[in-house]
Amino acid sequence: MLNKVLVVDDEQLLAQNLQDYLQAQALEVRIAHDGAHGIAEADDFAPDVMVFDYRLPDMEGFQVLDAVRQNRKCHFVLITGHPTAEVCERARQLGVSHILFKPFPLAELARAVCDLLGMERENRTGASPSEGFVERRQSRTESFPLQLYDGSWVLADRRRSSTTSKASDDEQMLTGE
Repeated sequence: MLNKVLVVDDEQLLAQNLQDYLQAQALEVRIAHDGAHGIAEADDFAPDVMVFDYRLPDMEGFQVLDAVRQNRKCHFVLITGHPTAEVCERARQLGVSHILFKPFPLAELARAVCDLLGMERENRTGASPSEGFVERRQSRTESFPLQLYDGSWVLADRRRSSTTSKASDDEQMLTGE
């Protein structure tokens, strides 16, 4: 039986990245892009863990948590770009197990979800469970793709393979120096 995870986030590309990455961890994952659909999906899907954003277009993420909790017992992971003390304190009061601040490494989310499910993440010999996975984002103001590389967002077309020598500005882009 697959462990079920529901991701409720209005950033469609981020939600798709989370779904793809968590599915690579052998989890069954569904996504919703607003609170109302998140609540309906939780009723239909019966998730073991719900990963939710603090700010959704139609309601606050904590309202989704309250509605889901009335009908279902599951674990909650908050993902937010608003790391204020008030949000964190309210999440703790509501029993949120983990809080992750955007942008976060996808492995950190997978670790939190697997911990809550009592699963050990399986490492294949010499490979990670998400080998070959590339997380991409589109900037809201620019039309170039961004890619997560060693914990930093860089231009995807600027990233070079290890067999190609890097120009000095590429080195600066990757190291932040």
